[in-house]
Parts: sequence; structure tokens; C-alpha cells
Amino acid sequence: MIDLTVSIGNLKLKNAVLTASGTFGYGEEYADFIDLNRLGGYIVKGTTLEPREGNDYPRMVETPSGMLNAVGLQNKGIEYFINEIYPRIKHYDSELIVNVSGKQIEDYAKVCQLINERTNIKAVEINISCPNVKEGGMAFGTTCSGAAAVTKAVRKAFDGVLIIKLSPNVTDIAEIARSVEEAGADAVSLVNTFMGMAIDIDKRTPYLSTVTGGLSGPAIKPIALRMVWQVAKAVKIPVIGLGGIMTGRDAIEFIMAGASAIEIGTANFIDPTVTIKIIDYIDDYCRRNNITSLDEIRGII
Repeated sequence: MIDLTVSIGNLKLKNAVLTASGTFGYGEEYADFIDLNRLGGYIVKGTTLEPREGNDYPRMVETPSGMLNAVGLQNKGIEYFINEIYPRIKHYDSELIVNVSGKQIEDYAKVCQLINERTNIKAVEINISCPNVKEGGMAFGTTCSGAAAVTKAVRKAFDGVLIIKLSPNVTDIAEIARSVEEAGADAVSLVNTFMGMAIDIDKRTPYLSTVTGGLSGPAIKPIALRMVWQVAKAVKIPVIGLGGIMTGRDAIEFIMAGASAIEIGTANFIDPTVTIKIIDYIDDYCRRNNITSLDEIRGII
């Protein structure tokens, strides 16, 4: 028997595969392509206290081996999510995790307090690392004090599993991870996108309305993998790895680097069935190598 289950604090996942926020909508958008019940969990798009229009267009552009986005956390706010979206997706037999962002610390706490009242949501992922918003977002994730302050506020407001999503746009990501661990986080997820830009030399203007945006896709995988490895050695809480995971082999690499679970992001845009393919690959890899639990290979590097 192969045990593919994973524990993130008190949250038990049927397997290690999650979807990355912002690349999977609210899950239901992919229901025509995959069986959502097979996922370890799905992380819905970033949710804020008030509705957000996001940044002006254009806000996405392809780059070699990746893409830049500057969507800016467009969403209709927590009340809309609770009243309209949550009733439609709460029945799936896969852990529903809400990604939360805010302009100020109080916003994070208020959103999580409302989520805390929904019994089918056992975890939140706190985004302190979005490079595409002018207020909040990455500003909290670039210092230990800022990251810890958000973590402490949310910890008081939310009883479930608290995951903090870290920014790679810092000098020492392991130091930030230790600060949120001490402040009460149950897990960390990393990495969010890297700051980048692209210029249209014919029009002589940036491709993105915001000039800079977040780089994701296979181009960032080696750096993300290194950061996951560093953080996994620096903290005792579970690490969720993401950043350029396109295949099952990529997923196994992150687990060997120390990740308890992984998130699939940009790959969903290329192949909407990729999450299931990666789940199947992990299962097949374990069978071929006589591995009965992912604990046997986790953090072996």
C-alpha cells in the first residue's frame, strides 16, 4: 500500500498536490476538465475585504519559459465569496483553502474572521508577497516585523490552519520564514512570483500597464527549488513548495528538497489537466521505486 496523504498542521490532505491561487479561479472553472475531488486541495483566487478592480490592461505577457502578470488581485470581495461562491464549491471532497490579501493588517484579520465561521474552510493562505499591488501585499512580506505582525493578527482571528505565502523578493527568505513560524504560522508556502518586466521595442513602451509584474513559470523553478530547500532546513513547520512546477518530476524534486506539499500554478494555463497528471505521476513514481510514503523521500537533499 502507498500512503500519499500529507499533513499540514491539523489539515490532512489526500495527496500532496494543491493548486496555486490566481491560476485556478474558484476551482469550479476547471470542473469540466478534471475531477476536483482527486486534488489534495485547491486554493482559490486572492480574496480581499473590499472588491478590487485590479490593474489596468494589459496585465499579462508571455516571456521565454514563463509569463509576467500584473492582475492586481482582482476579486469581488469576501462578502461576495461567502454569499455566492462558497455555497457552490463547499461540497467538493478536496480541501478548500482561501488565499487572503489586504491593504492593512486589520483587513487580513477581518477577512479571516469571516472565513473562520465557515466550517468547510479549514485553512487560509495569507498573501504577504504579491508584487502587483501598490498597498499591502509584498510590503508586509519583505521584513520580519511586517510578516510577523500580519501572522499574529490573523492567528487571533482564525482557528484553522494558517499558511503564510512568502515573497522571494527578499534578501533572506529563511529569516522571514522563521519570523512567521515564531508568530504562530502552521506552515509556509513559497515562492510567489519574482519581480520582472518586458519592453515592446517597436512601441517603445513596457508590455504591462504597471511596467513591472510577477514572473512565474518554468524559468523560476531552479531558484524556487533552492529557496524551498533553504526554508525547509530553517523551520520546523511544513513547507509548501511552488514555482515553475510543470511536471511530476518537478513535484518530486520539491518534495526531495523538503516540501510537504506542492502547488501547481502557471502549468494550469497550459494544460488544465496537469494537476491530475502530476498526482498520477507521484503515485507511479512511488510504486516503481517501492516507496510506501512520501516521508521516505521528503527532505533527503
